[in-house]
Amino acid sequence: MAFNLTINGMAHAVDVEPETPLLWVLRDNIGLTGTKFGCGIAQCGVCTVHIDGQPVRSCMTPAAAAVGRQVTTIEGLSPDGSHPVQRAWVEHTVPQCGYCQSGQIMAAAALLARTPNPTDQDIDTAMMGQLCRCGTYQRIRKAIHRAAELARS
Repeated sequence: MAFNLTINGMAHAVDVEPETPLLWVLRDNIGLTGTKFGCGIAQCGVCTVHIDGQPVRSCMTPAAAAVGRQVTTIEGLSPDGSHPVQRAWVEHTVPQCGYCQSGQIMAAAALLARTPNPTDQDIDTAMMGQLCRCGTYQRIRKAIHRAAELARS
C-alpha cells in the first residue's frame, strides 16, 4: 500500500504494508540509518524518534500511524550537530560505543522541549527505559543539564 510520510520536513512516498514498523521504513525504504534497531519490543529506546515532537519507539510504531504527522529522526534534529543536546553530548563525551546515542539524544531533546530546566528526577523519569549498555548514565544526566543551559543562552 502506498502512502506519504513527512520525515525531517520532507515528503516521502512509501509503498509498504501499513503495519510495517516505522523503523524499517526509515532505514530500508528512506535510507535514514541513524535510527538503530535494538530490541524490537520497545524496551530499550535505541529506535526513539519524534512524532509531532513526542518521543516514540519506532520499532513498534506502525508506519501508517505516522501518516499526516511530522516525524523527526536524529538526522533531522540538527543536520550540522548544533542542537544543544548534540553539543552537550560532545562536550561531556557521553558516547562510548555510540549505538544507543541517537535514541538517547532524541529522548533528551523531547524532554527539553517540554521541560526546559529539568531536575535530576525529571531526567531520570524521561530517560527511564533508554538503555545504555556502556553505562554512561551519569554523563547523560550531566549532558542534559548542560544542554538545558545551552538552550537558555
